[in-house]
Amino acid sequence: MTSLVEILILRGLLPLEQLSPVGTTAISDEVMARELVSSGVISELQLARARAEQAGLPFLELTDYPVDRDALSLISAAMCRRHEVLPLAIRDGRLIVAMTTPGDVFALDDVREAAKMPFAPAVVERSDLLSAIVRFHRSDDELANLTTRLSDELAPATTYSAADESTDSSAPIVRFVNLIINQAIQDRASDIHIEPGEHNLRVRYRIDGVLHEIRSAPSKIQNSVISRLKIMSDIDIAERRIPQDGRMTVHHGGRDIDLRVAVLPTVWGEKIVLRILDNAPSSMSITDLDFGAGNLREFTRAYSKPYGMILVTGPTGSGKSTTLYTALNMVANPGINVITVEDPVEYRMPGINQVQVNRKAGLSFAVALRSILRSDPDVVLLGEIRDQETAKIAVEASLTGHLVLSTLHTNDAPSAVTRLVEMGIEPFLVGSALECVVAQRLVRRLCARCKVPDLRTVEQLAAVGFERGVAGGATVFSPVGCVACSQTGYTGRVAVHEVMTMSPKLELLTVSQASSAEIAAAARAEGMVTLREDGWAKVGAGLTSVEEIIRVIA
Repeated sequence: MTSLVEILILRGLLPLEQLSPVGTTAISDEVMARELVSSGVISELQLARARAEQAGLPFLELTDYPVDRDALSLISAAMCRRHEVLPLAIRDGRLIVAMTTPGDVFALDDVREAAKMPFAPAVVERSDLLSAIVRFHRSDDELANLTTRLSDELAPATTYSAADESTDSSAPIVRFVNLIINQAIQDRASDIHIEPGEHNLRVRYRIDGVLHEIRSAPSKIQNSVISRLKIMSDIDIAERRIPQDGRMTVHHGGRDIDLRVAVLPTVWGEKIVLRILDNAPSSMSITDLDFGAGNLREFTRAYSKPYGMILVTGPTGSGKSTTLYTALNMVANPGINVITVEDPVEYRMPGINQVQVNRKAGLSFAVALRSILRSDPDVVLLGEIRDQETAKIAVEASLTGHLVLSTLHTNDAPSAVTRLVEMGIEPFLVGSALECVVAQRLVRRLCARCKVPDLRTVEQLAAVGFERGVAGGATVFSPVGCVACSQTGYTGRVAVHEVMTMSPKLELLTVSQASSAEIAAAARAEGMVTLREDGWAKVGAGLTSVEEIIRVIA
């Protein structure tokens, strides 16, 4: 039989000079192929196609293949993970099974024994297969079983004790909570909402900015679930009358992930929202932020200056921290002193000094900022400007030779100016200190595999607000839904920006305490692209849909 290496050479994918001097006899054909993938000589996709050709089997693109739930049930999730296989469908009395290594006789024997029917292997790319196993064999069945078991075992008033939590990690309530958190991380959720109701406990995930109901459980287990989460977050389980905040760290996929926890009393019990803060290292490249060419030029010019204040505005979950940290990553170097004050520290970056706010110990934003200004900083990142004292110190720092980066909650960039004035900062100080304001939103990105051209006419698109001229007459796309995007039509998100750079005219308007509408009109006259205009441009580029811009941007 022709070897994998020979097939790769015949297909022109592997130059002879790339082969090891010891040749193909010193190590097995499969080991050499894996080494070629790990060294970047060939891709996983090329290896998978070569395996299919070697074995005389079909090669499948898993993301485009409709998976049959009945077929999935024939092989257990544990076996799928152990042998890296996945049943796809039943065709003509035979089970189609996706595999990465069709020559694995142990996997073939186990699949034959489990399926109890003839099967036909097909070769797929390994990364696609692993993603599909995670997607189709999630924790749904175990969660359903645990929900039934808990509702049978617990009385309505039952609560979970700290003693139980510390001694038995296999307890049903512990597994139930862990599965909810782990599944949220796997699904790329940004928030987990656990909401008590009159008759049930609802669990929802915010994925790509939209809430999806994942599970509903009997209300009798809600006290146990809430108590478990409070214990994990170091929150007082006896206090149920006031809002409380906490944090926890979970281990998932070989790394630690922080979660910020907020508890809010409601008429049916305490609602808990967990914000997932993924601290995984990121490339933090400015090109990954989806700025338009003009916006990118203005933003880069602002953070490249040695002093001044840069504000990023937008609602919670709009990517403000990511934008600030990307700018920070671009300016940080061993020659300057960078200090951040955050609540909580969302990204951990080597080479910079990060301070965690601790209000119980008296370490507020203002106290920390006042202290770090005595630590000889060059660049200061403030997690958020929340009060007059913090705003005043930040403005003064930017006027005394420091580059200050922070966030503010306003609807658009011009409103940041009037917001600072309303907080009690002198207008002439705001005009002098402020260098640039970036307003942003996150909209869902169209799935590249299933998006289709929008069949509506120009008049119909204009009727829903799409300004086709902004997009230069480009083709508009709509979502459809496929396996790759879980039938939503979207995968991931793209940022929409509004960048306002302070000019002499805008400074004069600020000093004269002009309204945000007057400042916005002047900024647009000077070339500022509004959030909506940038959104339409991204619609025209095929990145998102008209409906997404209408949903997110008023």
